[in-house]
Amino acid sequence: MTQLHRRHLLSTPRLAGVGLFIFAAACHRHPPVAAPAPVTPAPKPAPEATVISSAATAVDAMHARYAPSWFKTLTYVQKTTLYLPSGGDLVQTWYGALSLPGHMRVDTDRKSRSGVLYAGDSVFTFASGKLTSTDNRLNDLLVLPFDAYTQSGARTQAQLRRLGYDLSKFHEGIWQGRSVYVIGAMRGDTTSDQFWIDRERLVVVRVIGSGRQGRTDTHLTNYVQTGGGWVATEIVQLVNGKRRIVEQFSDLRPNVSLSDDLFDPKAWSSATHWASTPNK
Repeated sequence: MTQLHRRHLLSTPRLAGVGLFIFAAACHRHPPVAAPAPVTPAPKPAPEATVISSAATAVDAMHARYAPSWFKTLTYVQKTTLYLPSGGDLVQTWYGALSLPGHMRVDTDRKSRSGVLYAGDSVFTFASGKLTSTDNRLNDLLVLPFDAYTQSGARTQAQLRRLGYDLSKFHEGIWQGRSVYVIGAMRGDTTSDQFWIDRERLVVVRVIGSGRQGRTDTHLTNYVQTGGGWVATEIVQLVNGKRRIVEQFSDLRPNVSLSDDLFDPKAWSSATHWASTPNK
């Protein structure tokens, strides 16, 4: 996935639990009396669906719906098409692995052992097996499409604030014919940092932000269900309105056994790579 990887028809979550209470009646000795006519209890009203009207309720709903089932690890093969300023393009095959929450490894060139590793709030870049740079930052497209479903809503909100999203701004809209929640901007604002959540599936479908090259607009599309969660199998990034990169994902394998060394920067080159061994 790129540096931006900073995530069909399911119903709206019902977060109100339904309790089961058993009442025991005390037994007393009384003269026999006629049994009273049975009384049909009044039906209990169905619990109301959670009303999503803010960033906090949206993030909490994302977690509540999927946390019990969402995959904890994932491997994938990524076809990456980079669109060059000259007008041409460059196609590469990358190999990605996730350990949630907080860890993503992308091998951009396995032969030369080059790639990038996200671990918590740090990012490590490697070339020819050697560490070339370290930075202290989060990845939006690790937090939003993945971590948000496997960590507390409070932690996700704190990370989103750190990433620069104004969580006080919220509105509803339409994206590609589907209802969405928009967080980080008010209606009519398409320039502030913001992310869009599909109202029905509660998955992130659009992220607008700022990058080193200008304004970025990332579309997460072609979602498929896997491992109790969802994965966007195509991500398109526009920079200043022009297509910059397209990522297409295949060979999705959720909940595979992955070594901790795979996400340890000190073991970048020595860790056994999942693409070299059969997934368990």
